[in-house]
Amino acid sequence: MPMLFDTVPQQDYLSLYEGNSPQYNRIAQFLHFKKEDIARATGLSQNSVRYDDKMPPELKERIIEWAILFNLVAGFFKGDAEKTQQWFITLNPMLGNVAPRDMIRFGRYKKLLKYVMNALAENRG
Repeated sequence: MPMLFDTVPQQDYLSLYEGNSPQYNRIAQFLHFKKEDIARATGLSQNSVRYDDKMPPELKERIIEWAILFNLVAGFFKGDAEKTQQWFITLNPMLGNVAPRDMIRFGRYKKLLKYVMNALAENRG
């Protein structure tokens, strides 16, 4: 079972932040998401997908959630960005032969997070 503070990565393994500021474009680019991927994943229109001062709050929230998830997985791989990316793009039999990247794109982020949290807890166990 995941512990309360396990939902926050130990550090920013993937350099997705500058100081405490999320680098939204860098986070979205980590898995090579296109504007249409982000729109589909968030339920926003493609025109709403932007990284400036007019960025919708719900988009900020989603992308920050992704950064946390990416760094949690990177923590398992001891900060190795290539292994982390590989894990996200590889079809996973435990997820119905769907790649974790596609789980995010299809709006299944919460299911993926639950899977990752349980897997990390079992590994720690």
